[in-house]
Amino acid sequence: MVHLRHLTYFVAVAEERHFGRAADRLHMAQSPLSQAIRQLESELGVKLLHRTTRRVDLTDAGRAYLDRARVILADVDEAAHEARRVAAGAVGHLAIGCVGSATYSLLPALSRHLAAELPGVDFAFRGEMLAPDQVEALRAGEIDIALLRPPVADLAVTVTPLRRDRLVVALPADHPLARRKQIRVGDLGRSDLIVHSADRRSVMYGLVLGLLRDAGVDPHVRHEVGETSTLVTLVAGGLGVAVVPEPVTALALGGVTYRPLVRPAATVELAVAHRSDRTEPHLRRAVEVIRRMFQASAVPDGQLSRSGM
Repeated sequence: MVHLRHLTYFVAVAEERHFGRAADRLHMAQSPLSQAIRQLESELGVKLLHRTTRRVDLTDAGRAYLDRARVILADVDEAAHEARRVAAGAVGHLAIGCVGSATYSLLPALSRHLAAELPGVDFAFRGEMLAPDQVEALRAGEIDIALLRPPVADLAVTVTPLRRDRLVVALPADHPLARRKQIRVGDLGRSDLIVHSADRRSVMYGLVLGLLRDAGVDPHVRHEVGETSTLVTLVAGGLGVAVVPEPVTALALGGVTYRPLVRPAATVELAVAHRSDRTEPHLRRAVEVIRRMFQASAVPDGQLSRSGM
């Protein structure tokens, strides 16, 4: 059987054209090197080298074998390099799902950051996904990482908190409440509401209606929608007001004004999640990169992303 070390020995002798120099290059004695080359020729059943007292020349078979041996050794080196990169989490493919507010405010910076930190990993993104849809997609293997709004009741999913986002009110620009600097929850009692869909188990639906009821407000829901972009578009069309996470202010749309929600001030959590049984190095590295990115870009509570919007 031909071993890789025999190929390495042969290439060294063929390139040096001298057993002594090849032995020095390989950091070994000349005698075992000569024996290994003879064993190689015996295994192949062909003569690879013409030996003289002063130098070594390749036979025609030796020249052909040298070309293939170099390719094989290069492939082996590349395979080892690739294996080390995989083990280090430097290569792979990951699909990341995002809730609507994260889609607009985070994806541009997140995609650039991940590409810079993990250039060998191919990332795909799916935006405008409600948290329950993301959990189902994680379980089905349709996405690998989720940026979502807890709570997540599925024990098969690992959830790591990233930050808490203030809630703000999205108002038509000509709405009477738009003239105020901040909005109290009780001020929304006479306004038509646009909310995320209850049928799709939106985290924001339960949070917003709970806030209103706790403040003694009987919610008047005019529209339920599945996507944040649709929600803000309906606000711009004057069809109602909406309570949204502060990052939604990054979705700059004419005809919409954002104001802080106070009394009580409320927040909603953003977290990164993945299936607990997923342990691939590139997934773990991506989650850590996301976590560190949020730590580095923390914004003090109460500071609007885009003042006046």
